Amino acid sequence: MPVIKYPRIRDPLFYEWDRKAQKCGLRHTVYAVNGDQYTGEWLDNLKHGKGTQIWKSTGAIYSGDWKFGKRDGYGSYSILDPVTKEYKKVYTGWWKNDQKGGGRGVFFYPNGEQYDGEWSNGLRSGWGKMQYNDGSVYEGEWLTDQRNGTGMLQLPNGNRYEGGWKDGKKHGPGKYFYLDKGQLLEGIWVADIPKCGVLADFGRENALAPTEFPLPEIELHNPAGVLAEARAIFDDSHN
Repeated sequence: MPVIKYPRIRDPLFYEWDRKAQKCGLRHTVYAVNGDQYTGEWLDNLKHGKGTQIWKSTGAIYSGDWKFGKRDGYGSYSILDPVTKEYKKVYTGWWKNDQKGGGRGVFFYPNGEQYDGEWSNGLRSGWGKMQYNDGSVYEGEWLTDQRNGTGMLQLPNGNRYEGGWKDGKKHGPGKYFYLDKGQLLEGIWVADIPKCGVLADFGRENALAPTEFPLPEIELHNPAGVLAEARAIFDDSHN
């Protein structure tokens, strides 16, 4: 009796092609349709693990951690200088969900300024230090890219402010050291403007440009009491 051979049932070829195309583990450089290229680890056809991405349109490069197709973990992002043809570092630090965040990082601005601190959702948030190109330095708390909380701003001439901030402006109890004049203003600020306070000599004998005469002592009022009362009024108005 003749033996009848039935053809083996196989999946269509495109299923096999798709299975082979699913990238998992370490791969050599993979080129996207738009010319971008990635070299590194994959999981379920997504960039996952350690890897380096180069964007063809800008020449920018990211090297670091990936998680399910997004930059997540620790990594460095650089751009190509069109003049020198060399890479300039833009950001090195922690990433979360394809944005700067999840920890500390250093960002280099095009104008030469630099921020070293904490990030959240791509914005400066938490504790950080900002160095401005005029020589000023701010170190303290940030919220959604604005100085917010407690911090110190030091100016190029050595004068500095220590105290509260809100929306990028001096706000709340604070101290302003006029070291060039040898004076200290301690008081309450609202939207960058001192509303009340006590001005006293501070290191006047070592100041570069001291006032002609020292400030007279306050005899009728208790400076500490005045400031305490002002702080109480400020706190009540903001609760």
